[in-house]
Amino acid sequence: MPEPIIIVGAGQAGVKAAETLRAKRCSDPIVMIGDEPWLPYQRPPLSKAFLQGKTDDERLFLKSADWFDTADVALMAGVRATGFDTTQRTLALDDGRTLAYSKLLLATGTRARTLPLPGSNLDGVVTLRGLDDSKRIRDRLRRARRVVIVGGGFVGMEVAAAVRAMDGAPGRHVTVVEAQSRILKRAVAPALSDYLHRLHTSNGVEILTDTGVARFAGDGRVDRVELADGTGLSADLVLLSAGAQPEIDLAASAGLKIDRGIVVDTACRTSASRVFAAGDCTVFDSRRYGKRIGLESVQNACDQAKHAAGAMLGEPVEYDPVPWFWSDQYDVKLQIAGLSEGFDRLETVGEPETGRFTVRYFAGSALLAADSINDARGHMMARRDIAVQPAAIAA
Repeated sequence: MPEPIIIVGAGQAGVKAAETLRAKRCSDPIVMIGDEPWLPYQRPPLSKAFLQGKTDDERLFLKSADWFDTADVALMAGVRATGFDTTQRTLALDDGRTLAYSKLLLATGTRARTLPLPGSNLDGVVTLRGLDDSKRIRDRLRRARRVVIVGGGFVGMEVAAAVRAMDGAPGRHVTVVEAQSRILKRAVAPALSDYLHRLHTSNGVEILTDTGVARFAGDGRVDRVELADGTGLSADLVLLSAGAQPEIDLAASAGLKIDRGIVVDTACRTSASRVFAAGDCTVFDSRRYGKRIGLESVQNACDQAKHAAGAMLGEPVEYDPVPWFWSDQYDVKLQIAGLSEGFDRLETVGEPETGRFTVRYFAGSALLAADSINDARGHMMARRDIAVQPAAIAA
């Protein structure tokens, strides 16, 4: 029997890779390593419906236990990979076992970025990345009345919306503290930031921009957030939402090329023979955008994993997608197509006052990206238009 294909990471990318391998009639043994005790699950609901208690664990799972049995994929849950040897082609696990592999796929995803601030280890100061995190926050929200969210990115604003839309919201105060001059500054144009700012404040969220945090205070448990200007906010619960960072330690310890993420080519190959990578943990050189990029999205995790599976089977593949993302906040769906960095002109299609519009970003005559609010047609048209642009549209 051949050595197995081992997938390290039991998230969207890992599951999609295994599914694709079997769909392509790969008969090699497949082993999936996941460091959480759960069946592989989807993460987007953790900051929305699951946090609100509107869905349960079962609905999060990407595949049932029966699927793994039927597909003959050996899922090793609650086990962490601690290192691998690219010469011997072996993978070490934290339970002392060593597994040989024929090919290795790293689908390790990201972890929540922490803030090295005094008091960040106090009880009640939390991050949100996994299912356990969301369960703990959901439980704490039953008692919390003053919630402070540090960071006005996607997760922070989604959680703010989810908390304000929960039962008991009138008695629960939510404050978002953002160091930048506007929320979602790294992701969207000022018009979109302004629209979403108004949306949140109209739903009772207090938003403080251009505001830094100095420390968290409390006697064993957080009860106050002290801001850089010396003022303070009462808090029963603090969510650190400072973004995510790729899980690259395993790859780095094996000597793989790293540049903010695991560097792969357009066939998802790393710098080591027979080692591939896919999903949020990777960066790759995009001909489309003329630069090295990393993408954190369900779309990228699934699509890149499908390409990686094909590459592991020797198929000629080239991964250079039109990126797309989405975020649900209250009854608003924000859909993003492309990457807007480098734009020099904006065009708004529709009227923001109606709650349905698209902002299109251009560099010269080339469409780089589009942000759509409740405008699925505008989003799909933008994805189509960006796809037909010549290579290096952002160069």
